[in-house]
Amino acid sequence: MTAARITQRQRRGAWAERLAAIYLGALGWRVLATNVRLGPDELDIVAVEPVQPATLVVVEVRGLHSRLFGSPEERVDAGKVRRLYRAAAALRQQGSLQGIQLPAAWRVDLVVVDARESDVRIRHLRALEPP
Repeated sequence: MTAARITQRQRRGAWAERLAAIYLGALGWRVLATNVRLGPDELDIVAVEPVQPATLVVVEVRGLHSRLFGSPEERVDAGKVRRLYRAAAALRQQGSLQGIQLPAAWRVDLVVVDARESDVRIRHLRALEPP
């Protein structure tokens, strides 16, 4: 049996997701899970922001390694945001994740890991608007 081949794009995506999770943890957030599948959709990071009231945050992570295809913010189109909201609603309907009760308040965020320069920069866009 052979191991599945992982592409460079997948490695970069996993790296960006790890950095985003570390960033959120440094903010005091509790990362509940990564790469959560809900039907046809996947959520990169599911976390809880420790504000009052605690807020469930579904985080889409985008890595930026080149200037060729525009900004990651531009590549998260209305269809992607719609799928994120659909998956977040399905998660909320479950009520819990891995045995952890989910907060009632929730939103969808975007974290961009920009690795185009020698130093990595992280941009965090809170509360993406549903289309």
